[in-house]
Amino acid sequence: MSDKDIIGNIDELIAEEHELRQKAVGGGLDDAGQARIKQVEQQLDQCWDLLRQRRARREFGESESGAQVRPAREVENYRQ
Repeated sequence: MSDKDIIGNIDELIAEEHELRQKAVGGGLDDAGQARIKQVEQQLDQCWDLLRQRRARREFGESESGAQVRPAREVENYRQ
């Protein structure tokens, strides 16, 4: 997976998140919709983390292919 692929995935997830949030404001979301928002947020955090890992590895002369998707519970607890 390239950085371009990761960024494309991020763009798609952001669009879905915006759509879900608009529905939540308009008419509310059922439990499945609320669960999906949480899932999208976690996937976004994972994608951003993976992209940062790849960029850091390149910066320090390491292979970007060594970057791996970390578990959601791990990246959710990072401080921004």
